[in-house]
Amino acid sequence: MTRFPLEPTYRTIIAIGRPTFLALGYKFTFRGRGNVPRTGGAVMAVNHTAYVDFLMAGVAARKQHRFVRFMAKKSIFENSKSGPIMRGCKHIPVDRHAGAESYRLAVQALRDGEIVGVYPEATMSRSFEIKELKKGAARMAQEAGVPILPTIVWGAHRIWTKDAPKNLGRSGIPIHVTIGEPIHVGPDDDITDKTEELRTVMKRLLDETIAAYPPLEGDDRRFLPARFGGAAPTYEEAYAKDFSDMRRKRDEFTR
Repeated sequence: MTRFPLEPTYRTIIAIGRPTFLALGYKFTFRGRGNVPRTGGAVMAVNHTAYVDFLMAGVAARKQHRFVRFMAKKSIFENSKSGPIMRGCKHIPVDRHAGAESYRLAVQALRDGEIVGVYPEATMSRSFEIKELKKGAARMAQEAGVPILPTIVWGAHRIWTKDAPKNLGRSGIPIHVTIGEPIHVGPDDDITDKTEELRTVMKRLLDETIAAYPPLEGDDRRFLPARFGGAAPTYEEAYAKDFSDMRRKRDEFTR
C-alpha cells in the first residue's frame, strides 16, 4: 500500500481549498490530530452543526496524510456538479430509504484501510449540542475491526447552518477541530453501550472545545448553546423543530 496514494480529485480539492480558506481568513486550531492513525481503517464520528463541517474534519486528518471518505446523501452524488467530485473523492452515497448498500460499502472501505467519516447524529443539531446517536458508527467499527475517532468541529456553524444566514465571505471565523483518543469496539462489546460511550466522549470534547474557543458576543450568541448562556434553541426546542421537519418530509414522501 502506497503511503501517498494517487488521489487526483481529492488533491485538487485540497489545492483549491487551502488558498480559499486562507482568503476567507479562517483561523484553524487543531487538537488531537495525532490520534488519527497513519495507516489502517477508522470511523471518524463527527458532530453535525454545519453544512461544511466535513471539510474541516477532513483538513484535520491531512497531518497524518489521510483522506477521509465521508458518507453523504445520495442526492449529492446525483447532482451534475457535485456528483463527479464526490465520486472522485471516493465518498460513499447513502440512500436513507435503503441503507444496507451504503453500510456494506462503508464496512468494505474500512476493511480496505480507509477512514470513513460519519455523522452519528444523522441530522444537523440546531441546538449545537450532541444529539442522540445512531448505532451505525459503533456497528461498522465492530464489524470491520477498526476504532472510532470521536471528532468535534466548532465554528463551522457560523459559516453555514440551519435557520441562520450564510456567511460565505471573508470573515476570519475561528475553526476549532478536536479529535479524541480512539474508542475501540471489541467483537463482544454491546453496541448500545459503545454508542453511549461515544456520545459521552463527544459531549466532553464539545465542552472542552467550546471552552477553548473565543467568546461569542452580540448577535453571534445565536451560535452558542443555551446551556452556555447562548441564544441557540434549547435541546428540547431543537428537537421539536426536528420532529416537525421529519413529519413534513414523511408526508411529502408518502404523497
